[in-house]
Amino acid sequence: MAICDFSEPDGMAPHLEVSHVTSMHGDRLIQRDLNFKVRHGDIFIVMGPSGSGKSTLLRHLIGLDPPAEGSIRYDGTCIWGCDEYDREAIMRRIGVTYQTGGLWTSMTLIENVSVPLQRYTDLSPKEVRELARLKLAMVGLAGFEDHYPSELSGGMQKRAGLARAIALDPDLLFFDEPSAGLDPVTSRRLDDLILALRDNLGATVVIVTHELASIFAIGNNSVFLDPESKTQIALGDPKTLLKECPNPMVHSFLTRGDEPVERVTGGVRG
Repeated sequence: MAICDFSEPDGMAPHLEVSHVTSMHGDRLIQRDLNFKVRHGDIFIVMGPSGSGKSTLLRHLIGLDPPAEGSIRYDGTCIWGCDEYDREAIMRRIGVTYQTGGLWTSMTLIENVSVPLQRYTDLSPKEVRELARLKLAMVGLAGFEDHYPSELSGGMQKRAGLARAIALDPDLLFFDEPSAGLDPVTSRRLDDLILALRDNLGATVVIVTHELASIFAIGNNSVFLDPESKTQIALGDPKTLLKECPNPMVHSFLTRGDEPVERVTGGVRG
């Protein structure tokens, strides 16, 4: 199957490069021979139907599980080929948010955000608290520092998880289905927050999602994983793929089969 490749190299070394990656679960093949590059400043979308291996790929990218084959490089350094010291140094440059927010329920928001600062910096307790307060303010949660996750709405929990993810000023942020379970208005606000943080932190963003509104609103580059051929079948800006990729599976996914294109793209934000 020919790949729809509309990726646009900018001539600079990529921030993240995936080369010939194969994913296995025991003896079962998940994805094979994945090859793509994420540029500095991209909001890169990992997309595809359920069962296509998006979450498995994410676990490779954030250093939880090594792939069966291939390499994953951050600014030229192979995360699974370096020693533990260098891998931990790379991990400190990465922020991750999970579908549920991933907060410790027994801790207040400021305590949650303080954890990476306490572990990886030499800041005093007062400095840690002040910086954690600032991170919460950056995601719109000023005044909620002493609340527990159970006291917040789903959208606020996601923002609190994001505050913790940016505690160490990462240059690469990963999101796992950030809009899952959110209403359209809250989801759009979260998209806007992701854009703002990308610009304010100068970070690169990788998002695993199947939400069309978010894909078209903030994504400027992407890879499409196919559960049938078990490899990537499209690369590039999702809006370009919608208009120009002839693959019927990609088109069906990006229009949801029966959803008019103008409804999908009508509210795109830059």
